[in-house]
Amino acid sequence: MAITVKFLGALRHISGAGELAMNIKAVSIKELMNEIVIEMPALKPSLIHQQLEDLRSNTLILVNNREISVLNGLETNLKDGDEIVFVSVVHGG
Repeated sequence: MAITVKFLGALRHISGAGELAMNIKAVSIKELMNEIVIEMPALKPSLIHQQLEDLRSNTLILVNNREISVLNGLETNLKDGDEIVFVSVVHGG
């Protein structure tokens, strides 16, 4: 299926791309993330917790402008034509 993936904030710099058109086999956000880190290993530390192998809490993920927490979280199903946005959330103090 064809989707658009966008990276904002620090993730844009790390990925070297603001936007990607991808043909994927993934059917969920979690599977998409696994495909992304295979294609772009530099993103793995930013997207996936090394010990828990789970989404880092400092990344906001939107599917068609809706945050995945109001959908089905990492199990949110993707469909042809979806736009997925990864936003790096940086906290300071």
